[in-house]
Amino acid sequence: MFTPTIQSKLPQVGTTIFSVMSNLAHQHQAINLGQGFPDYPMSEELISKVNEVMQKGWNQYVPMQGYLPLQEALAEKIAELYGAAISADEQITITPGGTYAIYTALTTVLQPGDEVIVFEPAYDSYIPNIEINGAVPVLIDLQFPDYKINWHAVREKINSKTKMIMLNSPHNPTGAVLSEADMQQLQDIVRDTQIMILSDEVYEHLIFDNIQHQSVLRYPELMERSFVCFSFGKTYHCTGWKLGYCIAAPQLMAEFRKVHQFNCFCCHTPSQVALASFLKNKEAYTSLGAMMQQKRDDFKTLLSSSRFDLLHSSGSYFVTAGYSRISDEGDKDFAIRLTREYGVATIPVSSFYKNGTDNKVIRFCFAKKNETLEAAAERLRRV
Repeated sequence: MFTPTIQSKLPQVGTTIFSVMSNLAHQHQAINLGQGFPDYPMSEELISKVNEVMQKGWNQYVPMQGYLPLQEALAEKIAELYGAAISADEQITITPGGTYAIYTALTTVLQPGDEVIVFEPAYDSYIPNIEINGAVPVLIDLQFPDYKINWHAVREKINSKTKMIMLNSPHNPTGAVLSEADMQQLQDIVRDTQIMILSDEVYEHLIFDNIQHQSVLRYPELMERSFVCFSFGKTYHCTGWKLGYCIAAPQLMAEFRKVHQFNCFCCHTPSQVALASFLKNKEAYTSLGAMMQQKRDDFKTLLSSSRFDLLHSSGSYFVTAGYSRISDEGDKDFAIRLTREYGVATIPVSSFYKNGTDNKVIRFCFAKKNETLEAAAERLRRV
């Protein structure tokens, strides 16, 4: 029998830690605070709108770049939130999820040998996306335990091969957020260079403590060299929809669409049509930060009498926790034992480092129903 030989483009990559821990959670009937998705329902109004537009016949292709009224609604939202004048038709492309938008942006610009600065811990798609394009990830650790960027280290890493710097704020997995001072540092570094920016802002509305989200869209000097990626799934509690969008300057977006059109062509029409009108409900996204902050605070209170040391989270679905008062195990071994013996699944933060840096920290997802968090905390207080 003929067995084809494949030279793997990602020889070091296996099954993601999210799948591993979720499968382990299923095996042990554990409460899953690992993978980042809500266990509470999404908006019934939005579900009804999708059903309504399907019944009305919105079931065929829309243009490759997206449904224009949705693009227009997004441009209006961006102008109001970030003061940026964005062309709906030329600068916004609807994508099947934020991760797809990130992959497509990288594939659009990277050539073999290009270097991309990545801050670790990093969302797990970044490095494989860079490597599959023949480029080289240049890794810089965020400063533990606050997970701040060392801009001096960034300056030292830049050279003639540096094609792009990747940002993620609010940050997955740590919940750290970029400040205005960070954005000014970035502007100073890339000014008078050809370096581009990829800004992963899928948690833009999940930001706490009256902090203002420092979107790249606020900074015209950065925007002209950036791809900015967003997710409807994170905003509207529908991660399974896999729907997002990318914003870029017209000349960058024209190149992005060359790749997009042959990979996806277009996205789910009924969802786009429904979202175009649902975006008029501003409270659905402006209230999200307060709602998620309450969940963060409740979870912290529930674990206050435990032996876990929760680090600060200013955004996202996530909070990280040290466990030095419990064990000196590696974080992956500890996370597996926590799932098997105590019935709570988490994610070891070392999985977000290419070299497996282990600061003895695990990540909890608190985007869960109150009863889920209470049940998980009851188990965790016994550890």
